[in-house]
Amino acid sequence: MRAILVYRCVKPAMSQSFVNPDQIRAWFSRAMSDMYKQEVPLYDTLLDLVAQVNAKTMAEQPELAAQLSRTGEIERLDIERHGAIRVGTPEELSNMRRVFAVMGMQPVGYYDLSPAGVPVHSTAFRATHEAALQASPFRVFTSLLRLELIDDAGLREKAARILAARQIFTDRVLALTACFETQGGLNEADAREFVAEALHTFRWHSESTVSLDDYRELHGQHRLIADVVAFKGPHINHLTPRTLDIDEAQAEMPRRGVSAKAVIEGPPPRKCPILLRQTSFKALEEPVRFAGADGVSSVGSHTARFGEIEQRGVALTRKGRALYDQLLDLARSRISGAPNEGNAAAYMQNLQDCFAAFPDDYAQLHEQGLAYFRYFLTGKQGEPGTADLHALIAQGYIQFEPLVYEDFLPVSAAGIFQSNLGDKAQAEYAQNASQVAFEQALGAPVKDELALYEDTQARSLAACLQALGAQAGSPVAA
Repeated sequence: MRAILVYRCVKPAMSQSFVNPDQIRAWFSRAMSDMYKQEVPLYDTLLDLVAQVNAKTMAEQPELAAQLSRTGEIERLDIERHGAIRVGTPEELSNMRRVFAVMGMQPVGYYDLSPAGVPVHSTAFRATHEAALQASPFRVFTSLLRLELIDDAGLREKAARILAARQIFTDRVLALTACFETQGGLNEADAREFVAEALHTFRWHSESTVSLDDYRELHGQHRLIADVVAFKGPHINHLTPRTLDIDEAQAEMPRRGVSAKAVIEGPPPRKCPILLRQTSFKALEEPVRFAGADGVSSVGSHTARFGEIEQRGVALTRKGRALYDQLLDLARSRISGAPNEGNAAAYMQNLQDCFAAFPDDYAQLHEQGLAYFRYFLTGKQGEPGTADLHALIAQGYIQFEPLVYEDFLPVSAAGIFQSNLGDKAQAEYAQNASQVAFEQALGAPVKDELALYEDTQARSLAACLQALGAQAGSPVAA
């Protein structure tokens, strides 16, 4: 039985203070990026590519640069990161929630990927308040393997045994997490140690915990099952810089010798970007040493890790998401099977044609209630004489700017996964969404991402009305 080390928490002295979780998250995201650049040098190429595309885009589109400056997005553009991991058991997921909480990250949204043939369901750990997101937007798309979807009972039991024998966290990171929970924070020394210890969970391990035969059996069921079960921990499988022009980034990748996936996931190119568009370079085949029962290991390979690029647009309301889903379904129904290299051009044209029905103008998106916005004062002086939002906008007291989408899209996530799993992956699973089971494993409910956008929008409007009221010398009610 594995020994459990116990550490006592030492509360900071009166002169000391706890480190803000936003700062811990920023340290962690930078450390994760540095680690991944060393492990996957092609990711460094991707970062350089995106930086050049962003600089060129802002130079060619000064109005976009001005918008980014007004909203504060320009300050976080080059630190925008998201990553993805896959865990194998409810205990691993629950402890991952606790570890991410130290960094001010909460589970937001539920994503079921089984209809696309990926036997996982997922959430995104991220900050939830706009001020925290401004400080560090780092988020991690976290998937839990659904062992119940493995149809081979013997393999299902073998996978469960292998997963039960591993511990993906160091004793020290769990101890520091417990200290955070007990005392309400970590001092700087403990916070920096926490970051270093947490990194171990996400490192690549070139040695498998299973034999080559077991790996092949797991891989034969599904590549992702082998990726989750056959290793010491849930190595980060990709990180993602944010670009302002994903189509240019996609075109630039092959010029840099980077093999890009055929189809950009998400909506088509638009004047006013919506939600999330994603692309990636194809997962790398990496050498792996597999355990041997006789003490003699075998050499093979594993394909899992890649680099992704994202372009983020305005968050859509429930009404906007319904229209988006409708148009996406229509575009995908016009091709045979999932988008791939063979039908990429036809699919993108279908996508463009179908989304002609989606307004491509911020004023229309605002007027029709299709997207979320943040409100800012223009600086106009004088007494407005009204609290009506539309009147205040028309009179030039308030302006609105798009509220950036911070979350993910199930179809797009599945598309990224599938592009790195090969064409022979299972098309779908009979059993689909189970948010209740996921939340039981997580040990907490997931937050409604749309409610978070609604709250941010409401706070920005309330702040504007309060400031206008102070300017007029009397309150302006919402």
